Amino acid sequence: MKERTTELVEGLRHSVPYINAHHGKTFVILLTGAVLKSNNYANIISDIGLLYSLGIKLVIVNGARNQIDEALKNHNIEPKYYKNTRITDAPTLDIVKQITGLLQLNITAGLSMSLNNTPLQGAHISVVSGNFVIAQPLGVEDGIDYCHTGKIRRINNEAIDEQLKRGSIVLLGPVGVSVTGESFNLSSEDVAAEVAIKLKADKLISFCAEQGVLDEQGHVITDLFPIDADNYVNNKEHQGKHLSSEARFLRAAAKACRNGVRRSHLVSYLIDGSILQELFSRDGIGTQVAMEHSEQIRSATINDIGGILELIRPLEEQGILVKRSREQLEMEIDKFTIIERDNMTIGCAALYPYQEEKMGEMACVAIHPDYRNSSRGDLLIEKIAESARNLGLEKIFVLTTRSIHWFREKGFMPAEVDDLPIKKKKLYNYQRNSKILMFDLM
Repeated sequence: MKERTTELVEGLRHSVPYINAHHGKTFVILLTGAVLKSNNYANIISDIGLLYSLGIKLVIVNGARNQIDEALKNHNIEPKYYKNTRITDAPTLDIVKQITGLLQLNITAGLSMSLNNTPLQGAHISVVSGNFVIAQPLGVEDGIDYCHTGKIRRINNEAIDEQLKRGSIVLLGPVGVSVTGESFNLSSEDVAAEVAIKLKADKLISFCAEQGVLDEQGHVITDLFPIDADNYVNNKEHQGKHLSSEARFLRAAAKACRNGVRRSHLVSYLIDGSILQELFSRDGIGTQVAMEHSEQIRSATINDIGGILELIRPLEEQGILVKRSREQLEMEIDKFTIIERDNMTIGCAALYPYQEEKMGEMACVAIHPDYRNSSRGDLLIEKIAESARNLGLEKIFVLTTRSIHWFREKGFMPAEVDDLPIKKKKLYNYQRNSKILMFDLM
């Protein structure tokens, strides 16, 4: 029981920075037809209710591709596509309108539940739908008439924003109306992306069957640049494959990111709580598309002192690192390189050059405990070595009492006190008896 309590407390502590960061922000969430059919759908709705209760402004866009195809089959109507776009003739449009209307009612009903002993108890969520998306016909391409398939002409983002300010969740479907009073079948991915762009949303989120985008070994790719997402989709198209909802979302996410939406996320609809794990943990659980990775290695600034101190203090208390005061750090901050992940310092190292001997000391090497079984240490060595070469240095050395084998594995060789630069040799602490290891940069 004590162990479970500790896990709960630690989980809450780690999530608080994200709760604060997300409060008052605008998220656009795409619920595809596959999500709405999933056995985990009720949990996803509950998690959306939780996001709402944390003060996040929410726009939900629902898809219906799976349900439409199923209904067409039941009516003995063969679905028609051209260039991965549905051709919506009059009979198909009737079915699209019936299906999307029913789905929107079901979603509204799910978000309206506030029974005791349910995750949405006491939520009292107001869900608003309307003609926020103005459409126009897609037209004719290569002689193919898309009929009632449309594209977005305009988003009434002022009206959506007004509803969000009133505390409502805005629910949009894949059908838009035109200025002539017609209805057009739209891509739900396009609707979600365009709404996110117009609202200057902070996040665009969707779901897929896998944990995210997988590499050839079946591992989740945690970060993608927009160009990576485009290449993924283009590769699927060149293979002649029918685009999945995952691929369609990645294309929409790439566009959204290029137009100001800071991050787009793709998580599994099969994993209970996946959206919460993605949004309220440092490492997430799925794939995110962003203009920059959530993790970066860079030179430290005066604003990083607090993060560095938090990282190195436990190691100083254990005697692994030599103690440094805040004042000393302020004076030497230009010597430090840090690894930052979601505004948290998870790694640091410093380079102290000795120009006369063309040598540099790599010092204060620290990696957050959660990331020590990764390649972050290698990244720090590479960055410090690069900086040393840029200064014209030929060797870097470390003084260590606990990490001798780790540095040996990275190519550092044993050395003696006499091998140190003159100034460093005079400061060598024989009582501490640190081992000296050197790395040749040439």
